[in-house]
Amino acid sequence: MHIAWGSFLLALLVIVLVPGPDFVLVTRNAASGRRYGWLAAAGVNCGLLMHATAATLGLSALVAAVPAALFVVKGLGVAYLAWMALQMLRHAGSSPAETVVEQPPSGRSVFLRGLLTDVLNPKVMLTFLTLLPQAMDPSAAPMPQAALLSGVAVMAFAAWWLVVVPSVGRLAAFLASPKRRAVFERCCGGALLAMATSIAVG
Repeated sequence: MHIAWGSFLLALLVIVLVPGPDFVLVTRNAASGRRYGWLAAAGVNCGLLMHATAATLGLSALVAAVPAALFVVKGLGVAYLAWMALQMLRHAGSSPAETVVEQPPSGRSVFLRGLLTDVLNPKVMLTFLTLLPQAMDPSAAPMPQAALLSGVAVMAFAAWWLVVVPSVGRLAAFLASPKRRAVFERCCGGALLAMATSIAVG
């Protein structure tokens, strides 16, 4: 079995490092407390694991092959990202006092937001569908290869969060100022809104 590890790992590194909705969500929550950052990262990685499992079993390919199903998944993803963006922008417009004391409602809700952010992102599904086949050996059994490559992708993201979440502590100290935090919230909300637009027109 000759997997194209070089090209696969290089492409994976780029995908991991380029900020997306999951990065915005994790850093935004980690700025409110490291526990929230870990919970958001755990949710994101569980969503990624679900996509990896679906790609390995061929379910993602089935959804992508049916335009109506892909349209529904895309619509849900756009709506969810837009909703989160508007929530962040609305929060950023709150009074300074409200901004300081506001915390994510619960660990469970933070985890679920992370999970849904990845599950409802059609670009994650399509990434697995485009990245995995290019690295696989066509002469070998596809299922073990897909499982191996998917597992490596999930572990790569998990390792990235192990670096990102502890690093946000400095950002949290910087955001102690209500004005700076409001700017940060607006940037996060604007980034998510831009990503939702990109998915909608893509």
